[in-house]
Amino acid sequence: MADICNSNRISREYLDSLLIETRYMDSATPDISFELYGIKAASPIMTAALSHLDHFMFPGAADALAKGAKDAGAVLWYGMAEEEEIERLVGFGAPVIEIIKPYADRDLIYRKMEHARKLGLPAVGIDIDHPFAGDGSPDYVDGVEMAPLRTAELEEITRNIPLPVIIKGVLSCRDAERCLSAGAQGLVVSHHNNRIEYALPPLAILPEITSLAGKNVPVFVDCEIRTGMDAFKALCLGATGVCIGRPLMTAIKEDRENGVKNYLLKANDELKKAMAYTGCTSLKKMDPTVIHRL
Repeated sequence: MADICNSNRISREYLDSLLIETRYMDSATPDISFELYGIKAASPIMTAALSHLDHFMFPGAADALAKGAKDAGAVLWYGMAEEEEIERLVGFGAPVIEIIKPYADRDLIYRKMEHARKLGLPAVGIDIDHPFAGDGSPDYVDGVEMAPLRTAELEEITRNIPLPVIIKGVLSCRDAERCLSAGAQGLVVSHHNNRIEYALPPLAILPEITSLAGKNVPVFVDCEIRTGMDAFKALCLGATGVCIGRPLMTAIKEDRENGVKNYLLKANDELKKAMAYTGCTSLKKMDPTVIHRL
């Protein structure tokens, strides 16, 4: 039963049900260079906002992720962390986007966002899908209480924080509309690694959310994005960029020095192959009509 309702499995099956048609005539070697919030990166394939890597894996795992992102020319997203850890990761040189938990102490959100501003981060985000524990009561992470974000609170945050504010954990048009109305300047379509069972696959709702966001608000995707082909499908369906998470944790375990870099570079090559074979010659020419549902 657990596997049947597992949202990661459902998302994986949905991704694998999306097939592509080839379009070789008039195609060309694609350009996957990427610009986001005023920064440049090698590709729209980025790291996911992983957290607590040194605790869950081994000391230095977070550094390995940051170094790999830098070496691959990728944007580094990172989740819940102390200020000192964020400062250390920024020091590796990759552009960093910090995702902050929905702390019940809203002042803590503001303090962390101000710290991100002082560090020169290009953007900062809030993880709205982490307010509740498994029984629907308030969640506690490292002993710190979480609480659901209100639309009015988000509007105040976006009005007072001089950075683009990204909302992570959007999986409905309802939430997307409220976040956009409150001034969000980025959305991450995600079910947060099976945080709730039977969750809609992000790519199933992605076209509707990107339509709501329009051309000026980036929309990102995570959950079961593992390869350049997965990234290609998401980009064709409207995503601005994608985030790879757990496969990079495996890459760190297998090769602490170069695992993340090699994984990301391989995914970039897979993305370029898919684009070349389908006539999508740049990120501005991704075409949803090459995607077909099995």
